Amino acid sequence: MIEYKIKELMRPNIVRLIPYSSARSEFSGAAKVFLDANEHWRDFVGNHGRNRYPDPMHRDLKRMMSKVMSLPEDRMVLGNGSDEMIDLLFRIFCEPRKDKVLLMSPTYGAYEVFADINDVGVSHCMLKDDFSLNLANMETICHMVNNGTPETGMHKLLFICSPNNPSGNSFPLEQIESMANRFKGVTIIDEAYVDFSERESAVTLMGRCPRLVVLRTLSKAWGLANARIGITVGPKELIDAMHKVKYPYNLSGIAQEVAIEALERADDVRRYIVFMKAERARLTRSLQQFSFVQKVFPSDANFLLVRVTDPDRLCTALRERHIIIRNRSTVRGCYGCVRITVGSADENDQLLGALEELEV
Repeated sequence: MIEYKIKELMRPNIVRLIPYSSARSEFSGAAKVFLDANEHWRDFVGNHGRNRYPDPMHRDLKRMMSKVMSLPEDRMVLGNGSDEMIDLLFRIFCEPRKDKVLLMSPTYGAYEVFADINDVGVSHCMLKDDFSLNLANMETICHMVNNGTPETGMHKLLFICSPNNPSGNSFPLEQIESMANRFKGVTIIDEAYVDFSERESAVTLMGRCPRLVVLRTLSKAWGLANARIGITVGPKELIDAMHKVKYPYNLSGIAQEVAIEALERADDVRRYIVFMKAERARLTRSLQQFSFVQKVFPSDANFLLVRVTDPDRLCTALRERHIIIRNRSTVRGCYGCVRITVGSADENDQLLGALEELEV
């Protein structure tokens, strides 16, 4: 099997691309008078520098992430949530109407949506009934999808969400390493929920897997869903390409400031994670007692996938009690399932109380 390098898998026009050069990318540092970026000289909402463009390279935030999250500062790209990171990967690697991507289904639905937006084909490798990786099926599919070339079209990207959404389970790192080295395109490990797991991050595999990319976010464990902070960790050639393709000011200064503030409170976040895991275990035990609950799947995330006798009726009944859960029964491989986020102790008590009313 031909071993492609990251750059060889990129679209030729991206490799040739000369990126837009913004005023703030041409100058950084201290100055008294800024007349280079056509900004307003006045900050109308306080003396916070909101009238100035933010750092397009997010240097202060990357330094803080490196310190707190143990991520390599020079191997990171930051953006407007993981969704921007995913879309950038499609635009960098996938030729519309020619290339394809491979998904481990059921999984995060946005991967297929971004494939459709970018006019890229999708192949599915279904997980087993317990949502573990079907390695035998993956071996067959890898043999099939590895026949293409960058010139003729190929499966460029393999997405693995671990812990997986919507099932909640993590995949063993040795399996991820094996798949990443057998798949001749780029393997992306989406670790949006990894902070809630006991497993090691796939970042630890990057020295042994040259075409491996890891996605992280501050939306989940760090409580910043509103700020939209996505993180890509990858090979230097990819990081350089993503910096070329991303919007010049893709992450607002306000979002960067809020993210730094949250990272300064890392001890509080870690205490919450311990609490959340305890609540996840409590919810798992309690949900298993209800007659209409058929199975609570093991979870390494901040949610539980639950198979019930009538998911439509359950979601409607809870909505009438002002409690919202997610109906996942129409997702391939998740028949009869709902997804329940682990909330605060009070929110979880309200959910369990409502379910007790429905049990009667």
